[in-house]
Amino acid sequence: MSVRHALLALLSEGPKYGLQLRQEFEARTGEVWPLNVGQVYTTVQRLERDGLVVSDDAEEPGSQKSYRITEAGGEELRAWLATPPAADVPPRDELVIKVLVALRVPGVRVTAILQAHRKHLIETMSRYARLKEEAGPDDVGLLLVADAELFRLEATVRWLDAADARLRHLQPAEGAAAERTAEAAR
Repeated sequence: MSVRHALLALLSEGPKYGLQLRQEFEARTGEVWPLNVGQVYTTVQRLERDGLVVSDDAEEPGSQKSYRITEAGGEELRAWLATPPAADVPPRDELVIKVLVALRVPGVRVTAILQAHRKHLIETMSRYARLKEEAGPDDVGLLLVADAELFRLEATVRWLDAADARLRHLQPAEGAAAERTAEAAR
C-alpha cells in the first residue's frame, strides 16, 4: 500500500496537519493499518521535497504545521488512482514458500501443515465475519476492509484445499509411506 498516495488523497480534501493525517488515515482504512506519526511526517517531508505538497511554515512556537496538496500532487494522485497495481509477477507469499520448502523436509507431513494453516485461516475468517456483523452500516471503510480480507482469506483456503488434493492425488503412496515413517519415529 502506498502511504504516500493515501496522504495525498487526504490532502486533496483540504489542508491538514500531521497528527490529523494519521488519525484520518487510520479511520479511513477501518483502523486495521496503524500508521506511526513519524512515518507520516517523514512521508509528508518527502512529498514537500518533491513539490507534491506545501506547508504553511507555522512560525508561532507550538503551533502545528499544516500541509496542502499542490497541482503536481493532484496530478500524481490521479495518475496513481488510475494505474492498476502490477500483477505480472506472483508476489512472495510466505505460506506458498512454506509449503514448497516442506515438500523437501524429511519427516514433515505436508498435509498436516496445510490443515493447520487452513484451520487458522478459517478462524480468522470467523473473526472478520463477526467484525462485519458488529459494524454499523455507515462504517463503510471497515466493511470494505473486512470484505477484502474475507475474499483474500477464502482464496488462500481454496489454494490450500487445491494443494492438498494435488499432493494426495500425485503422491498417494509416497505420502502414506512418509506419514507412516513420521509416526513410527514418534
